[in-house]
Amino acid sequence: MAIRMPAGDAEVLARRSGIVAALRGLVSGEGVIDDEAEMRAYESDGLTAYRQTPMVVVLPDTTAQVSRVLSYCAAEGIKVVPRGAGTSLSGGALPLVDGVLLGLGKFKRIRDIDFDNRVVVAEPGVTNLAISQAVAHAGFYYAPDPSSQIACSIGGNIAENSGGVHCLKYGVTTNNVLGCEIVLMGGEILRIGGKAMENPGYDLMGVITGAEGMLGVVTEVTLRILRQPESARAVLLGFADIAAAGACVGEVIAAGIIPGGMEMMDRPAIRAAEDFVHAGYPLDVEALLIIELDGPMVEVDELIGRVETIARSCGATTCRTSASPAERELFWAGRKAAFAAVGRISPDYLCMDGTIPRRALPAALARISALSQKYQLGVANVFHAGDGNLHPLILYDANQAGELDRAEAFGADILRVCVELGGVLTGEHGVGIEKRDLMGEMFTEIDLKQQQRLKCAFDARGLLNPGKVFPTLRCCAELGLHVQGGKLAFPDIPRF
Repeated sequence: MAIRMPAGDAEVLARRSGIVAALRGLVSGEGVIDDEAEMRAYESDGLTAYRQTPMVVVLPDTTAQVSRVLSYCAAEGIKVVPRGAGTSLSGGALPLVDGVLLGLGKFKRIRDIDFDNRVVVAEPGVTNLAISQAVAHAGFYYAPDPSSQIACSIGGNIAENSGGVHCLKYGVTTNNVLGCEIVLMGGEILRIGGKAMENPGYDLMGVITGAEGMLGVVTEVTLRILRQPESARAVLLGFADIAAAGACVGEVIAAGIIPGGMEMMDRPAIRAAEDFVHAGYPLDVEALLIIELDGPMVEVDELIGRVETIARSCGATTCRTSASPAERELFWAGRKAAFAAVGRISPDYLCMDGTIPRRALPAALARISALSQKYQLGVANVFHAGDGNLHPLILYDANQAGELDRAEAFGADILRVCVELGGVLTGEHGVGIEKRDLMGEMFTEIDLKQQQRLKCAFDARGLLNPGKVFPTLRCCAELGLHVQGGKLAFPDIPRF
């Protein structure tokens, strides 16, 4: 599945020097980068197989500057690609040769910590982990914790609706964001939601979270923080058979137990993580489950016993419970370092992201193994077992002719398997350009047109992060919508 790269607009590129000069008037100091060598730092995100130098990079540090830049670009018909920390694995922040790369790295301030209302108000460039670190002294934390939490930004988490190892019990980003400030393509500044747990009217926060930067640019977020649990312990479970580990996942949930986290790794991922972190993982097993229980100590002790009993009934050959907070963190350190660890055993890898029903885990892994043989490429499987979010890591060497093409075809087939088994194309990495041309596997033309109508309501001219998510770009007129002055014109609603 070769990804189509968008062509540049010759008319816009011809005006590049004037555009750069105008942007320098809007964002002072070192806020505009137009040197080709300096812009290379922005040429890709975490999907490094695809690179494109942007026309110009703009680094605002206030909402007002973002508004002015977007207003100017809208008036001049210039495309804009928002970018956070650049850790996206789906190409969501891939620049355009004829577009402005709008970097939000300077938005790194925490504006308010309100323990009474249990919220943090932060700018989008603040890292995920920094939120928890800022409130840890008072016994609070921010629940969504993607493996890249030390580097990924809160704004990027909103764009992709990121999850993490604790999303099973505490939800993904959309369940933990209460409000945001967003700048639309025309420069309008909107405030949506706030510190209240519920807000009346349309669920606009639900629309914006996971929209992959296609509806507006987030410049402030209000996040829900939680009390740290009284007790948390993790159980390390090894299985001689992957199907047995998958069955254990289903049995734990069926027993009414909702762990704080439930992760699975297969043999290649286990070995890579253990060699890298030395977490104490057993190396004689085919699958490893990490199940964390949290809450009051008496409840955790009871649930640990129940989980161990279930695991043994499913054939667990290893059963080890953390004896200290440090050991529990070490269990998780291996899992969270799995992506980096795999990078030590393969020159390159593609990190896939699809979701399936939990009951389909054994079938999905069997199909992935068969595809590995078909494409003659290795694969290491790491996934959020509790919610069925798979992260197969396809191993390849970009220096070997044809291996990238085979890796892409392998990944596309994995995602087709996810849909076939009743799942979806993405769990938390987003669609971007990586899965864009597979959207038709999951959605009908009617579905896709309806989604694009929503895009038109926010960005009628399609200037914000174009070329992402939708396999076919359609103007508003093709969707039965009428645009006046760069905005949708809604017909009068007859009154009866």
